[in-house]
Amino acid sequence: MQYSFLASYALILFALWYSRKEHFGLEKQILTNSILAMVQLGLLGYALVYLFKISHPSLLFFVLLGMLLFGAYTAKKRSPLGSESFRIAFYTLGASSGIVFASMMAFGVIHMVPNEMIPIGGMIIGNALNVYTQSIERFKGEVKNTVETIEGMIALGAPLKEALSFAAKASVKAAMIPTLNMLQTVGIIHIPGITTGMLLAGAHPLTAVSYQLAVMYMMVAVSLLAAAFSVLFSYRSIFTSLYFKGEMA
Repeated sequence: MQYSFLASYALILFALWYSRKEHFGLEKQILTNSILAMVQLGLLGYALVYLFKISHPSLLFFVLLGMLLFGAYTAKKRSPLGSESFRIAFYTLGASSGIVFASMMAFGVIHMVPNEMIPIGGMIIGNALNVYTQSIERFKGEVKNTVETIEGMIALGAPLKEALSFAAKASVKAAMIPTLNMLQTVGIIHIPGITTGMLLAGAHPLTAVSYQLAVMYMMVAVSLLAAAFSVLFSYRSIFTSLYFKGEMA
């Protein structure tokens, strides 16, 4: 096993020192999360040794289902929506990731082998999770800040979904900003991780770039779907939480 990566922890130590010096109050989070990341990735490395030996396709879907369930649980904690939190998160992550994953398999971009399905599935679900939390938090803020306008539209007979449509659109646009920035700057400002990994492994540059493009286009699709589904599935819970309880969940 290679331990040279531990030298890079000096950067975490610098971040801890600087946060303490400037009184940012981030020391505990940085330290805890950096150690947690090391443990999780270490366990992942050992787990993948065995997961990549899976030969039966159905077992791969159980692995992806486990990722999906954990993603929904994480989303529930990050962006609570009352008793509906887990269900909304699970439906959003499952629908957006499932559509993109099934499409890529139908197009022949992803094959039913563990070294493709597990890492690509993880990227898709992880990206959907990030977009979901961004969308929900922005949607909460938009609804809270414009509740009087929303109430006025409802009083005039507009359905709740229509009254919240402008807040939903603003949430989707905001959640898509990181993905659109990535598309605009890729290849000029930064070289994406998959391209870098394949190049380090000795792949031809054009092969690495073509695979990276396929993955990036997947990320665009899953981001848009996750943002759209998040507001579609959550708008009633968010408005009910604000209007009837006087606070956001």
